[in-house]
Amino acid sequence: MTSAATTIEQYLDELPEDRKAAVTKLHQTILKNLPKGFEACMNYGMIGYVIPHSLYPAGYHCDPKLPLPFAGLASQKNAISFYHMGIYANAELMDWYINEFAKQSKKKLDMGKSCTRFKKPEDIPYNLIGEMMNKMTVQDWVTCYETTFRQARKK
Repeated sequence: MTSAATTIEQYLDELPEDRKAAVTKLHQTILKNLPKGFEACMNYGMIGYVIPHSLYPAGYHCDPKLPLPFAGLASQKNAISFYHMGIYANAELMDWYINEFAKQSKKKLDMGKSCTRFKKPEDIPYNLIGEMMNKMTVQDWVTCYETTFRQARKK
């Protein structure tokens, strides 16, 4: 479920009442812990946290007109979804996240490649997501991205 909203505020305003408070709180948690250089914007119909072209002019390899994505937040049909590309690209970070999730949540981890799904707003481990956002700087993500994704495309 993507949104046609053009601003984060519009996106949040359009959320169903049962999701609005949780998604807003999660967005605020992410912003509070977002390392310097990353920016929040609408990206792919959801809230995105990206490296702007001013810091990474090459942009995203799938569409260089777009800034380099790092994380995302979406209210989807059956869950609130948190995306973090660092989890997908860095096995050590993935292991840390899985272990910490088990310590900080009573729920079973519902996860895809880079996406954690929360079926109920009360299941969101806000502190863990905040910690996760602090695990990679802009330079860390650029290095990881270029090593993992851009190099793989050249082969």
